[in-house]
This record gives sequence, structure tokens and C-alpha cells, in this order.
Amino acid sequence: MARKPKEKPRRAAAVNRRARFDYLLGPSFEAGIVLAGTEVKSLRGGMATIGEAYAAESGGEIWLYNAHIPEYLEANRFNHEIRRPRKLLLNKREIAKLADGVNREGMTIVPLKIYFNDRGRAKVEIALGRGKKLYDKRDAVKERSWNRDKARLLKERS
Repeated sequence: MARKPKEKPRRAAAVNRRARFDYLLGPSFEAGIVLAGTEVKSLRGGMATIGEAYAAESGGEIWLYNAHIPEYLEANRFNHEIRRPRKLLLNKREIAKLADGVNREGMTIVPLKIYFNDRGRAKVEIALGRGKKLYDKRDAVKERSWNRDKARLLKERS
């Protein structure tokens, strides 16, 4: 009987945890990202942040703006810029869907996480999102609080 190879868990290099709270997320896409060598080494260190990052269409391509990938300390003068725009690799059809969502429906392209796939390639998970209003956020907090209280009450009862 042949053994199944163990699957490595995908370790996220950067996660935008706030995105699910701030946006109503629609369809998500997996995109490759064009990085310099020092950026890859820095991402593997896990110190990147994408909390303030966003993606936008420019010249028929999707670019990731404001993602903070810190300098790789051992790279001396050959280091990269910390917040430079980075090109995302998507199919034309995916680019058209994202551009339509932004132009027609007023949505935003939100990066959810940066991770390395099983082949060691850096990928970005992006989604189309519509900004939540303040009352939507309050409802989400209220519902989360109620679910927490409900779970505690059920645990005490049994």
C-alpha cells in the first residue's frame, strides 16, 4: 500500500485579519506576486504586514500598493524599497473581473494574506470587498459577543 505524502500546512507570511471586519468580501482570487530576492527572504522571516495594503488596476495590470515588507538585514546595499508597488500575476479574465468590480460597483481589491504555496512560490490571496458601514461593524461585534456568551452558557449547563 502506497503512503500518502504529508501535506505541509501553508504558513502565511502576512495576514490581514482586519479585512473581514472592515469589508463585506466577495469572490477571492489567488495571484502570484513579483518580488526581488531580498523581499522573498524577508517574507520567509514573517515580518511583513498588509493591514494598510490595497490593490488597484493600472495599465491593464493589478498592482499591490502599501504592503510593508521590511528590509532583509543581511542584504546590505542590495536591499529593496519597503513599500514599493508590486505587480500581481493574474489572468486577463481575472483582471477584467477585478477591474469591473472596482469601476462599476465601487468595490475595493483587498489583500487577505501572503503565503508560500507547496512549490515555494509567494502567492497573495485577494478579494473584492465593499466597505462596511459603522452599524454593520457594530452588528458584527454584537453577534460575536452573543455567540461567545451562548457558548459559555451551554458549557455551564452541560
